[in-house]
Amino acid sequence: MRNLAVASILVVLSGTFVYMTAGHDITFGRPVNTQMDDYFLARGQEQTGANNVVTAVVFDFRGFDTLGEATVLFVVVLGIGMLFRKLMAREEEESE
Repeated sequence: MRNLAVASILVVLSGTFVYMTAGHDITFGRPVNTQMDDYFLARGQEQTGANNVVTAVVFDFRGFDTLGEATVLFVVVLGIGMLFRKLMAREEEESE
C-alpha cells in the first residue's frame, strides 16, 4: 500500500512538472538579448584584460558571487569530510 502511495505521488508531481513546463515557451537556445550582453561583449576585454568573455563575467564582474559559491562548496565538502571521519572513528571503536 505504501509503494502505491509513493508511486501515485511521483506520478502526480511528474505530471504537474510536465504540465507547467510544456505549456510555456521556453527559450533554450534562443536567449533574449539585453543591454548587459552588449556591454559585456563591448567592454569586457578592456575592463578586465580577459580574452574570454565568460571568464571576464565569472571572475571579474561577478567575482564576489563566485567567491561566495566557492566558499559554500568548500564548507560543505569540509563538513562531509568531518562527518565521515567521525563515523569512521565510531565504527573503529565499536569493532575493537
